[in-house]
Amino acid sequence: MRVLIAEDDGLHRAFVRTVVERLWSGEVEVIEAENGDDAIRLAARDDPPCVVLDLQLPKATGIEVARAIWGRRADTHILFWSNFADEAYVRGVARIVPPGSVYGYVLKSSSEVGMETALRGVFREGHCIIDREIRGIQHRVEDRLEGITDNEYESLIDIALGLTDKTIAQRRGLSTRGAQSRIQHLYDKLGVCAAGAAAADGASPFNSRTRAVCVAVARGLINADVLRREQRRFDAWLEDSAAARQAG
Repeated sequence: MRVLIAEDDGLHRAFVRTVVERLWSGEVEVIEAENGDDAIRLAARDDPPCVVLDLQLPKATGIEVARAIWGRRADTHILFWSNFADEAYVRGVARIVPPGSVYGYVLKSSSEVGMETALRGVFREGHCIIDREIRGIQHRVEDRLEGITDNEYESLIDIALGLTDKTIAQRRGLSTRGAQSRIQHLYDKLGVCAAGAAAADGASPFNSRTRAVCVAVARGLINADVLRREQRRFDAWLEDSAAARQAG
């Protein structure tokens, strides 16, 4: 049995290694990666069937690492391990899990027994093990009334990056009016409009875009990792658009 542990903190990495080697003494080979780029490289080289993956890694995020690993081998069992229960991470994981894949998501605040249960369940028994707090966020994401749709989430990312309505429309293949409509639906879901209506003179005390980003950060919908990843995607889109204009 080969297990890849991708974790930038040495103490956390040693903890996971100790638990893994105790669970499968004498029958496990542990590979360690300190950053996302190394994790992708080692996974491609050694093809581990089981991976413990921190979501906050330098160089490449845990989401990017998981996408690369599952892109090569969809039956890899991945246990996501994180300090955070941000909706951004939960949504990010949900968007890349291949159909039928086995995975888990546990918080680093879990007990050692909880970690053992998660490792055994995901790696040996083939169960999806999700922390209770994470499961609650998953239900909220899936709720049609409370949850943000993928289209609305794209709008949130775009306004958090500071894009104009025109640029959002071009990037998403929409009319300007269509882009504005999506953004308005996002405001409704986040309660931005309701908060503004409470002002004494009837005028909103908020800049709607800034307020939406503030609410999203407080709720855990976006974070620095997500914005760094999305900025890279936007930069790539700009380059592709420029190349297309030159070719045309």
